[in-house]
Amino acid sequence: MNRLSGETSPYLRQHAGNPVDWYLWGDEAFSLARSTDRPVFLSIGYSACHWCHVMAHESFEDGETARILNASFVAIKVDREERPDVDALYMEAVQALTGAGGWPMSVFLTPDQRPFFGGTYFPPTDRHGMPSFRTVLAALADAWEHQRQEVEAQATEVAAAIAAGARLPAPPARGPEQDTEIHRLVAGDQAAAERLLDRATAALAARFDHQWGGFGAAPKFPQPALVDLALYHGALRGDTGSLGMATTTLEAMAAGGIHDHLDGGFARYSTDAEWLVPHFEKMLYDQAGLLAAFLHAFQLTGSADTRGVIEGIVAYTTGALGSPGGGLYSSEDADSEGVEGRFATWTPDQVAEAVGSEAAPAVLDWFGVTEHGNFEGATILHRPLGAPLSGPPDVEDARSRLLAARARRVRPGLDDKVLTEWNAMFCASLAEAAGALDRPDWAARAVEIGDFLWRELRRDDGRFLRSWQAEAGPRHLAYAGDHAWLVEAALRVAELTGDATWTNRAIEAAEALIELFADHVDGGFFTTGSDGEQLLIRTKELVDGAMPSANGVAARALLRLHGVTGDERYLDHARDCVALVAPHLVDQPLAFPTTVLTACLLARGPVEVVVVGDRDDLVRAVRRRWLPGGVLAWGEPTGSPLWKGREPGKAYVCRNHTCLLPATDTATLEDQLATAAGWP
Repeated sequence: MNRLSGETSPYLRQHAGNPVDWYLWGDEAFSLARSTDRPVFLSIGYSACHWCHVMAHESFEDGETARILNASFVAIKVDREERPDVDALYMEAVQALTGAGGWPMSVFLTPDQRPFFGGTYFPPTDRHGMPSFRTVLAALADAWEHQRQEVEAQATEVAAAIAAGARLPAPPARGPEQDTEIHRLVAGDQAAAERLLDRATAALAARFDHQWGGFGAAPKFPQPALVDLALYHGALRGDTGSLGMATTTLEAMAAGGIHDHLDGGFARYSTDAEWLVPHFEKMLYDQAGLLAAFLHAFQLTGSADTRGVIEGIVAYTTGALGSPGGGLYSSEDADSEGVEGRFATWTPDQVAEAVGSEAAPAVLDWFGVTEHGNFEGATILHRPLGAPLSGPPDVEDARSRLLAARARRVRPGLDDKVLTEWNAMFCASLAEAAGALDRPDWAARAVEIGDFLWRELRRDDGRFLRSWQAEAGPRHLAYAGDHAWLVEAALRVAELTGDATWTNRAIEAAEALIELFADHVDGGFFTTGSDGEQLLIRTKELVDGAMPSANGVAARALLRLHGVTGDERYLDHARDCVALVAPHLVDQPLAFPTTVLTACLLARGPVEVVVVGDRDDLVRAVRRRWLPGGVLAWGEPTGSPLWKGREPGKAYVCRNHTCLLPATDTATLEDQLATAAGWP
């Protein structure tokens, strides 16, 4: 067993038995590299990554490959989910070197951490024009020994490219009209913000797959932020086309194989255009983002099928990913018994054995199970596009028997670390859903997750941490994304419970975000805190990816916190986040959908609702409606100006701290909410 055997990260422990002499990221490894004059091989991945497993089996478990690696390099293993700062930095390097990136990530560094070569998966033998991992090791060891000057020059060049990539490139030259539009956007002009929203949605429509939903060609990722953008445009403009893009995408995902039709929840992405063949790993952050997207669609459409998908996401996540301590685990693997997708696929014989020969024909027909299959001789369950979520009675009767039969299989590996960012993200979505759908059981679970984060992932000195695992407790300083989602989660639980404790927790997380991460020169938030390890470059997370960017989430959360507290500092920081990327929003809005939406909400001003006294009917009326950027205060009063001069038994709907007449009945309140949100 190597040094990784004592680690708590499941991904690192997966490599504990490798013959590779793995080191952790840190001074020990880099000091050794300097003292022995060896380059560093940095391998980054995560527990649920299929191709990470493949490369591990082919290369890192191979004795001869390990001998070569150990002799000429210092090998470092990093779990990207524990160290997103290291991952983001060297992903920039790989993209600069190759034009693409992914995991497993393979990067070669000088002892002072500058990258000079990189890639992703390397096969065990030369094939299809791709060099084997051994070929790469031999070539780079030789270059380090005999072409050091060229290697150093490459490292300097790549480091410069990373530094440039860490900043947004200079915007293209523009005419006076475009410059004026950007200035109006930064100034919070509502018309300019809504023109940006129109342009973003038009760009989204140009990429929309009218048959299968989604945006762009395969592989297709869920991208909840784009769905929310389309939903918001549809609601604000009364645009059925935008609403249709969002609902078609959600419905197609729910029908496809990316959706688990037995246990709920969604796989990470689809390898094809039809959402049929997924990468089978199931990530907590995908469940969080899709829960919110399906919820917002339900709030606009009232679709019973959409509600059913929501219930499935919550059941899967709180069940399969639930930890006894109250938090949520990170993911389930793509592989089972070493085979990708084995746990999730079916043959006709397996279906018949599970449900009986009499029910089997209807089940086979509904879920599309055939002898030939659609994935390596077996079938990924799916249902006809446009068909209802629930099948005929005989299919529904058989569904539980299929699930019971699948439960007897070897389940995919579980990544049992609890990440602050992902838990806070799901906590926020679950709290919002609990209020909207009036689910006290979900409300209790959202509170439990939030309490876990404040209890287990916050040091005695108040510093939040990134990752927790039952055997070792918390570790790694939390990042900007962790803090941004903590603000949002605490606000959502405050709206759900009416407990001022959660408002105070949101303020606490926001103050830490500003103190440790704010860039007081150029605006926005750095990924790492001022008290954290200083890497080669201090980066900012600005562009939305599989998850919304830290700066986009921070802007939205701080806007909402301003609505609750009236503190102008939060509003200023939210505006700074938008201003930082404003020159690029005009040209590339779909790279920043979270920020585009926040720019619109900033320009319109937050919708603030206060319900005073014991009026559950009014509170429920607010919760049922999707109010992007809106905030609800009720229950325990705080010292916020929002509460001043309010009379019991009434609801006050305000925008930009200007209030309509108090409402005492739900019909009046619902009309006022629609007016304040800007819905036609």
